[in-house]
Amino acid sequence: MEREQEELFSKRVRAGKRTYFFDVRTTKANDYYLTITESKRKPKDDGFTFEKHKIFLYKEDFNKFVNALNESVEHIKTDLMPEFDFTQFDRDEDDDSSWD
Repeated sequence: MEREQEELFSKRVRAGKRTYFFDVRTTKANDYYLTITESKRKPKDDGFTFEKHKIFLYKEDFNKFVNALNESVEHIKTDLMPEFDFTQFDRDEDDDSSWD
């Protein structure tokens, strides 16, 4: 299987046993897309294994995806859990961004 195209930018978000990777990549035709990977650590034998799930997001879908994500999160925050203090989860992480 051919290796994925060149990675131009990467952001890692740690979330408990899960880690999310947001990777901007380029195609052979010099177009750009985003891969979002969820990596979940699971115990296996004497160590760990990682279960991965990946979404490929292309430029024509960026706005629709971001809008749906924001609307969904806002619905949870304002309609389903209005009294919950989500700021308790705010924290500065190490800057995991990288550019080539």
